[in-house]
Amino acid sequence: MTKKEGYTLLILMVAVSILSIGLLIAIPVWQTQIQREKEEELIFRGKQYVEAIRIYQLKNPGSFPRTLEELVEEKCLRKLFSDPMTEHGEWNIILLTGRVARQRRQQRQSSPQRVLVAPLKALSSIDNPRIIGVVSSSTKKSIRIYFEQDTYDKWLFFYGQDPRKMPDIIFYAKREKD
Repeated sequence: MTKKEGYTLLILMVAVSILSIGLLIAIPVWQTQIQREKEEELIFRGKQYVEAIRIYQLKNPGSFPRTLEELVEEKCLRKLFSDPMTEHGEWNIILLTGRVARQRRQQRQSSPQRVLVAPLKALSSIDNPRIIGVVSSSTKKSIRIYFEQDTYDKWLFFYGQDPRKMPDIIFYAKREKD
């Protein structure tokens, strides 16, 4: 090996080292940027569902969709959107509870809202589901704080939501048969 070849090899090793360090710095920045874009997409898609339920209410006063597909069938939503924060893309569904319906009728502003959050798969086992919104099924910590919440499963998107008041969340628990 000549002296010139040795310098070339040394320069090549230094260049590879610099590129490796650059990638070590760039990858976390790139991952953070991707997560921020997914968060923006989550907010956009969640708001699309809220608007679709609002339109459904205008078309069918006093009633709520029983499935997300019903929003597409009634032409309130162009297409079903997947949850961008999960690989499987399935939302958790926010359902109206009897207490929320009574509170709306009585217009009690002081007591907090109560909503039921259930997995999409559980919808068929719920009697008379009244969908008012969606929430991500991801429990991952967010970069952005949305309505004072820092995990995606607390970023609620539902019709009639008061952004200043976080509702009481009841999580669906499948009942075991005796």
